[in-house]
Amino acid sequence: MANTHEPLTVLERLASGPDRAARITHTEHVPPRLGRHADWPDQIRPEVIDAVRAAGIERPWEHQARTAAYAITGTSTVVATGTASGKSLAYLVPALSTVLDGAEAPNGRGATVLYLAPTKALAADQRRAVAELAAPLGTAVRPAVFDGDTPFEEREWVRLFANYVLTNPDMLHRGLLPAHARWSSFLRALRYVVVDECHTYRGMFGSHVAQVLRRLRRLCARYGSEPVFLLASATSADPEEAAGRLTGVPVTAVTEDTSPRGELVFALWEPPLTELHGERGAPVRRTATAETAELLTDLATQGVRTVAFVRSRRGAELVSLIAQDRLAHVDRTLPGRVAAYRGGYLPEERRALERALHSGELLGLAATTALELGVDVSGLDAVLITGYPGTRASLWQQAGRAGRTGRGALAVLVARDDPLDTYLVHHPESLFRHPVESTVLDPDNPYVLAPHLCAAAAETPLTEADAKLFGPEYGRLLEQLGRRGLLRRRGSSWYWTKRERAADLTDIRGGGGKPFQVVEEGTGRLLGTVDAGAAHASVHEGAVHLHQGRTYVVNRLDLDDAVALVEESSPPWSTVARDTTAISVLETETAVPWGDGTLHFGAVEVTHQVVSYLRRKLVTGEVLGESKLDLPPRTLRTRAIWWTVTEDQLDAARVGPEILAGALHAAEHASIGLLPLFATCDRWDIGGVSVPLHQDTLLPTVFVYDGHPGGAGFAERGFRTAREWLTATREAIASCECEAGCPSCVQSPKCGNGNEPLHKAGAIRLLDQLLAGAA
Repeated sequence: MANTHEPLTVLERLASGPDRAARITHTEHVPPRLGRHADWPDQIRPEVIDAVRAAGIERPWEHQARTAAYAITGTSTVVATGTASGKSLAYLVPALSTVLDGAEAPNGRGATVLYLAPTKALAADQRRAVAELAAPLGTAVRPAVFDGDTPFEEREWVRLFANYVLTNPDMLHRGLLPAHARWSSFLRALRYVVVDECHTYRGMFGSHVAQVLRRLRRLCARYGSEPVFLLASATSADPEEAAGRLTGVPVTAVTEDTSPRGELVFALWEPPLTELHGERGAPVRRTATAETAELLTDLATQGVRTVAFVRSRRGAELVSLIAQDRLAHVDRTLPGRVAAYRGGYLPEERRALERALHSGELLGLAATTALELGVDVSGLDAVLITGYPGTRASLWQQAGRAGRTGRGALAVLVARDDPLDTYLVHHPESLFRHPVESTVLDPDNPYVLAPHLCAAAAETPLTEADAKLFGPEYGRLLEQLGRRGLLRRRGSSWYWTKRERAADLTDIRGGGGKPFQVVEEGTGRLLGTVDAGAAHASVHEGAVHLHQGRTYVVNRLDLDDAVALVEESSPPWSTVARDTTAISVLETETAVPWGDGTLHFGAVEVTHQVVSYLRRKLVTGEVLGESKLDLPPRTLRTRAIWWTVTEDQLDAARVGPEILAGALHAAEHASIGLLPLFATCDRWDIGGVSVPLHQDTLLPTVFVYDGHPGGAGFAERGFRTAREWLTATREAIASCECEAGCPSCVQSPKCGNGNEPLHKAGAIRLLDQLLAGAA
């Protein structure tokens, strides 16, 4: 950075406006670090080492050399080091060396490499990196992207000639594995499977990817190959265990980061209270979206290159829209230098934005996590993080996008008005003094495994020999799928019985069906897509939908054809859906006494129905009105943690019948808000219900459940860390400055009951009683 872009200087300028300094609750200084070099292993081809030197890298860092040494000797390895620590080179060097060895093999195809990225943008970015590094090696290395954006005429060339194929788990699941016979020469020669950004494969998505990788290993074995897995991860707890669970093979971890790092100034920023009042008269803070847009405007005006990470697609669009509007009043040339970037864009739109960011044409970008994952956005000076991203791993991954060339950088976490963000900005030790989380995934979840067994049977019949690969539920699920008529047993093998593609049974992103298309009604133009699971809440009739800085209103949601028809409009409000939820206990797997109370974990059935939506004023968030909706209910079988309290405990806590529902409801909201601190999820991955007298427990009960079929491991993690989790919940409520409850402690942005009733003091007393008997 130039002096004017030194991180402390930039932060001082941001804090110099009226009342700005008070918004910074903590500033963390992460000091620079010197690097330690090593030599590449002797087995690496000298041509590859020369190519790396030609790229300006004389010697590797120690962790790169160590990873390459494991890889070249056939040991599956995960390198879990910081952002911009050179993880890509650690797996690229042994992969290119092996491909070069294979190019000299008499069969022509030689060795192949399969690279998996969680996003198309990252795969495209890595393809550029591979091509640049391998350029001095001539035509021996032939990298190519194979994903949904690859033109059909190119796909045949990739299948026949490419030896370094870059794709994503979705395309592997739907495109490559079902067509394995046509890919047989590639799979037969497969030496390495690179799994990049593997910490993102968590919860339901991670569980699906784990089964896709088992199907890949099964087909490789059929063709006579046993590829080595090379995984790259942000720093995480137990990367060795998580990588082993993901791949199903033993994995060795390299975790010491020996690369140099520039200074990072990390500020925690809390938006101010406004004059407005929200539900039940609660004080309302300025929205994190509006605050981020203002900070992005200030940074762009100063020429500070910035990415603002925003959790939702709508939020990214809003930040971009507000910043562009503000910049237009400063300099008419500036609005065009700020844009939004999110999933759901058409391929050509994404590529154009990536090019503009690389070239420096864009000064500011409001992006979803599609840009968090390793895409090389070199030259950034600052990162804004709009709301805690759900895990410390993601927080540091996003913060690490700035200063990637070793210079100093600024990161600012802008708190949302919710319990977790408020807790974190006032308890910085939870972010800066605690290790990152373990990755939670459950490949044995029967809702995950069953459709993959169908897909595997369609690829090649299943036999008893596959039981070890697919785990303990294998035999039971085969019989169940046979009874459902999806599989048929002939002799000792199981076959897929349908004409439909078995791979289409599941959406590995956990969307729960094919995406809904968003279509402009007047022109028939496809604007983008929305996940099926989110369609009822996000593209219902009357919903405001943002795309590429333009605002649309949904005229009709066609559930049968999965289409939302929209027209361009500019209402001065956004919309938020409201739903109702009922829950029943299917099976209690574990119950632990906590004094008179009891903590449970087990299977539940949840019934959701989106019943209305609120219109909220842009920027301020003020509620303008509510409109009813008529949408069908949807059921979900999943896992939950729930706790019950007795009449004696209620008496001791001074929680009478008149405040019981409010106390339980407040405790439920706050516990949902704090669970992401203990499990690798965010509050939108989980849900909750509280009932003064539940039909199955016959006691006052609070449920917190996984928002995915069969469960995603989050509620189970909550059960295992219940004492710490509920203690933090109690502290978050008690330490909030408000009197009766607000969005910073017990109000929820997705409450289906309009945050009624809530009783803050009752929740604290109730949790005190429960925790007094904690096991």
